[in-house]
Amino acid sequence: MLKRLGSIMALLAALVLGFGSSAMAANPHFLRAAASGPDSSGNLTVNFKIAGLGDTVTTTVTATADATATYACRNNGGNFPSDPKKTEVSGPVSASGEFTSGKNGQITGSLTLNPPATTLSCPPGQNRVLVSVSYTNVAVSSPDAGSRSVGGTFSRTFFNI
Repeated sequence: MLKRLGSIMALLAALVLGFGSSAMAANPHFLRAAASGPDSSGNLTVNFKIAGLGDTVTTTVTATADATATYACRNNGGNFPSDPKKTEVSGPVSASGEFTSGKNGQITGSLTLNPPATTLSCPPGQNRVLVSVSYTNVAVSSPDAGSRSVGGTFSRTFFNI
């Protein structure tokens, strides 16, 4: 009887230790986060890698930034009038997506941030174009893995007006 009780206690201890170590093994965190761009459309791509999620875990990842974009009206000849109609728009931008980890508990992915929208309307014979765009305070976050900042300012000028 005492031998049987000892065996049961040893089995229970092994189970507790086994579950404890697997629960402790899940430690979601960002391994890296980086940004590239803006591309020819003014979009910024935020790349990331999350580890420690466990197998086939789905999480929502969100990329955010503060963005400033300048838009102007350009004529059909590809030129800007001497006093072009233009506007600057600033504000937060974000993009989210759902990603699922593989058997290794990792997710590698990317999200695309777009320049802030504008309501600038151009007169007949002119088209609205993106003159420049800038992104600061870029970050990526997930409820499971926390957040990670991407240092730097990412900007591009398309036209000098």
